[in-house]
Amino acid sequence: MGERILLVEDDDQLGSQIVGHLRGAGFEPVWWREGRLLVSGDLPDVSLVVLDLMLPGTYGLDMLKALRTFSEVPVLILSARNDTLDKVRALKLGADDYMTKPFWPEELVERVRARLRRPTLQKEQVVVEVGPLRIDLQGHTVQVQGRPVELTRVEFELLAALARRRQEAVTRQWLVEHVLDPEREGTERTLDVHVSRLRRKLGPVKCVETVWGVGYRLVPGEDA
Repeated sequence: MGERILLVEDDDQLGSQIVGHLRGAGFEPVWWREGRLLVSGDLPDVSLVVLDLMLPGTYGLDMLKALRTFSEVPVLILSARNDTLDKVRALKLGADDYMTKPFWPEELVERVRARLRRPTLQKEQVVVEVGPLRIDLQGHTVQVQGRPVELTRVEFELLAALARRRQEAVTRQWLVEHVLDPEREGTERTLDVHVSRLRRKLGPVKCVETVWGVGYRLVPGEDA
């Protein structure tokens, strides 16, 4: 068999059709019938994810948001909704393509092929090192000058988001939308509190830099 494709689709008839066409095209499909709130280590070894939005268990966009905290695997969204705002939100959260139901399975297969032919310009780094800071994105561990640092989930996801775009200024609004839980803590003021706590835990090494009027940036840092 060829490359493995994860299909997340609760409709048995449509799922069976897609699985059949993917197999016929030489792929090895893995079929999940409900959404799951993924963490690092939950995702099978796949080359691409085909993700429905309206799923039992976990809503598709919530699953995509969680997935993007630790993986850059290509994601193709399936949805019965043709609303432009849905498409924009999915693409902002990290989707690579969006198909509206109904569609021809043959078109889906060709979109999968096209996406896999496209070179991935920046593969996900498992370990990111910035100055004295070492971040294991899969193992969810952080070290400063070789010493382990214990972080909360939000603190780690905040640091990981900055690490993936190191030395770029990441806006506070983007971090609020992609790191914080909008139901409970989705404000810029709360983000600033998490940044302050993260800085204290990282100790004297100043790696999280404030970009005034924009947000934050991860830099090699200097001892305070």
